Amino acid sequence: MAVEKVPYGGWQNCYKMSNGVVELIATADVGPRLIRFGFIGGENEFAEIPEQLGLTGGDVRRNYGGHRLWHAPEVKERTYYPDNEPVEVEVLGDFSLKLTPPLERTTGIQKAVLVEMSPNEAYVKVTHFLTNKNLWAIELAPWALTMMAKGGRAIVPMPPYIPHPEKVLPACPLVLWHYTDMSDPRWHWGKRYIVLRQDPNATLPQKIGIGNLHGWVAYVNGDRVFVKRYKHIEGAPYPDFGSSTELFTNAITVEVETLGPLTRLEPGETVTHVEHWFLFKGVKVGETEDEIAEALEPLVQKTKEAVGD
Repeated sequence: MAVEKVPYGGWQNCYKMSNGVVELIATADVGPRLIRFGFIGGENEFAEIPEQLGLTGGDVRRNYGGHRLWHAPEVKERTYYPDNEPVEVEVLGDFSLKLTPPLERTTGIQKAVLVEMSPNEAYVKVTHFLTNKNLWAIELAPWALTMMAKGGRAIVPMPPYIPHPEKVLPACPLVLWHYTDMSDPRWHWGKRYIVLRQDPNATLPQKIGIGNLHGWVAYVNGDRVFVKRYKHIEGAPYPDFGSSTELFTNAITVEVETLGPLTRLEPGETVTHVEHWFLFKGVKVGETEDEIAEALEPLVQKTKEAVGD
């Protein structure tokens, strides 16, 4: 079976989806949470929080690890709703399942995540749903966050470099948080890429947002490259001063995050946000921007062709 029920990380009710190349594990005791993604027999590309694995219930928000769905802008009372309750799982086919948690009682938001895996490639399509179950309209943006395993590098493409005075208007927003330290050695600010390196010994968090016109972000860990692709809608009202990609790091992870535009949802309306995940192995990604481009650009082109962008 391509989808089977398995125990994982102390949770007895998880669902593993595999196509013989990669496997993905979703939790059903809590969530929706995609806790593992990787090549079969290989390492988990996602971070896990060991002391939180297997826990359920309670009102304390836990990170657990893996991939989760939030709604932006970030407000503790709304965004940090704990996903500690059992999830309804619908197996829709050999390579498709849908995860639906209980309604968020304090926000009136109904979340859901649809996972569709290629039958023979290291590719997964993840569709995120937010539905307004309130009796009044609300404004929010879907926010998909993936906690990547330690020791890698997140890479975000910069807008095309065009010399002055050929272009005199700004290209895109680059957004800082109060705790962003641009002198932190984990950052590389380049002409073609922004790179954020995960350091298990660096305890101070860092974060940026960017209006990512290219619609992709990568995470390099060893000889493996995880590419997340989504649709950036130019001119749309993105949250956090126009951010469609955000990077966050601490001693545990780099979070690779994408966001949809701010959307006004009338009662009963739903907004969706789609990510396309690709995983490659046997790739050597050097440190210089030329080496990064040489390794990544062919992979990025493959992902673009695969999703038809």
